[in-house]
Amino acid sequence: MPLAINQEVRGRRRAIPVVIACLAIIGSAGSYYWYSAASSNSDTGLRPAGRAAVPVTVAVATRRDVPIYLTGLGTVQAMFSVDIQAQVDGQLQQVLFSEGQQVKKGDVLAKIDPRPFQAALDQAKAKRAQDAATLVAAEKDLARATTLSLKSFETQQNVDQQQAKVEQLRASIAADEAAMESAQTQLDFATIVAPSDGRVGIRRVDPGNVVRAADAKPITSLMLTQPCTVVFILPATNLKDVREALKRGEVEVTALDQDGAVPLSTGRLLLIDNSIDQATSTIRLKALFANEDDSLWPGEFVNARALVDTRREALTVPTAAIQNGPQGVFAWVVTANNTAEPRSIAIGPATGDLTIVASGLAEGDRVVVAGHYKLQSKAPVVASLVPPSPPPQAAR
Repeated sequence: MPLAINQEVRGRRRAIPVVIACLAIIGSAGSYYWYSAASSNSDTGLRPAGRAAVPVTVAVATRRDVPIYLTGLGTVQAMFSVDIQAQVDGQLQQVLFSEGQQVKKGDVLAKIDPRPFQAALDQAKAKRAQDAATLVAAEKDLARATTLSLKSFETQQNVDQQQAKVEQLRASIAADEAAMESAQTQLDFATIVAPSDGRVGIRRVDPGNVVRAADAKPITSLMLTQPCTVVFILPATNLKDVREALKRGEVEVTALDQDGAVPLSTGRLLLIDNSIDQATSTIRLKALFANEDDSLWPGEFVNARALVDTRREALTVPTAAIQNGPQGVFAWVVTANNTAEPRSIAIGPATGDLTIVASGLAEGDRVVVAGHYKLQSKAPVVASLVPPSPPPQAAR
């Protein structure tokens, strides 16, 4: 029995250090928690809440030469367009062109059966020869009658009649020559030639068919595309700018694709139409293009961009910086202490992604181009600068 009591006492003695160690650990953890909470509360009380800086992207207002363009939707037109059609009636014997072929002026395109026209020409020539022989005999008779009349062996009446016969034969010969010319023209029309340089289109009549001058359907069409023109439309409010540009000299026009992104060809402005379309309040203009590489095709829709002016050393900002508000046009400007402030501005024309600023900004001002929606007046900002935009290029 004493042995059991001694073992129990020894077990309790071993447990006492373990309990003390656990209590020490719990106390240390509690002290650390209390100290951390107190420090946190102290810091919160000492540090007042501030306005967070707004991240924005800025660009610098710079001066540069800015070309001013006017752009309108236009249509490519051939410089010369003609339907190749028969001018005489007959059977189409030959078609001597390939569809889509580039031809020169005077090239033979087709032939109509020439035999009826050759026969008419031969007949006219024979008639002239007959009348010419009769005229020779009549002139000899007139000469004899005139001689006898001088000797009083012939009456003046017979002389006058012979003179009238000679004149009649001369008129007949003139008519014969006209008939010969007409027959020759008809024969020439049997050979159809290109009236101009250009490109022929799809063949619409095959050899063997009878063609007539009155046919509505042509054999093919011919279009001169080198050079070609573009007819485009601008608002009537641009009329003054275009006229002033023409007074200064040649106005360069660039034809771009339908998306307005890819330049196709460069030409010059030919003319302004002689009236304004009152229904749409627009003006029509025509520009000429050499089109040596056939980059412009008749009937194609293009964007025509006319260079009407160049502003020298104009102050510009990216168009993304321009904002509209209740007070008008403004821009967010980042000050020297990195705060944002709205500033009213007056703007001029825009070219590409740049807009001319007439007043309200100075060269070197930093304007916000992204992040506007979070801005307030005098709000702190964190600004990242975008690379400067390349200068606008003149029309190519």
